[in-house]
Amino acid sequence: MSKEEDNKAIVGRWFTSFWGENCDLGIVDELAAPDMLLQYSLHEPRRGHDDIKAFMTGFREAFPDLAFAGAAELIAEGDHVVGRWIGGGTHTGPAFADFLIGSLPAASGRTMRFTGTTVLRIENGKIVEEVGLDDGVTALQQLELLRAA
Repeated sequence: MSKEEDNKAIVGRWFTSFWGENCDLGIVDELAAPDMLLQYSLHEPRRGHDDIKAFMTGFREAFPDLAFAGAAELIAEGDHVVGRWIGGGTHTGPAFADFLIGSLPAASGRTMRFTGTTVLRIENGKIVEEVGLDDGVTALQQLELLRAA
């Protein structure tokens, strides 16, 4: 298998086990570098296993049905893998204040569904960074945290 195919396999497992319907936080220890960077426009950047696990734990407590899935085949070049995705969930859990703009009261019942593209960098079989560009405006409008002009 080529380096690119190996990297796509790592990212495929990450997307399924971390971002998929049933999150397995053990995947962070297995596939993420100790100082991995996780960065999306809706949230503060996260770095390292503990910070990334805490982020996902809080996100899934607030959105118990949170799930993301691939919207296209992964593309790999060298140490980078690019993936397009779609996902979201319904806020039925505790109050959630992790968005950079606004917060949700407990169990608001608001649903978000949005898309994005993510670039992951792999070094020595570990994910060192995941940087995504998501349609955060759509998500924030759906959650009623941002209003259209």
